[in-house]
Amino acid sequence: MKTDSLIRLLAGTVTLAGTALAYFVHPAWLLLPAFAGLNLIQSVFTGFCPPTLVLRKLGWVDQNDVIHWGGRR
Repeated sequence: MKTDSLIRLLAGTVTLAGTALAYFVHPAWLLLPAFAGLNLIQSVFTGFCPPTLVLRKLGWVDQNDVIHWGGRR
């Protein structure tokens, strides 16, 4: 899996979870999908994406931006 696919999956999951929590629990949970959206926008302009940074520090992303779960073997 490429990192851009993982980021889209993560953003979609956070958006759906935040929307469901806002509907079932409390409207303040709408801040969660708002944060995900703002993070996606800033990553377009800066190239900085926290999940990718974490995966790189773990050694799970190679030079081709392919994720190797659990590290490279």
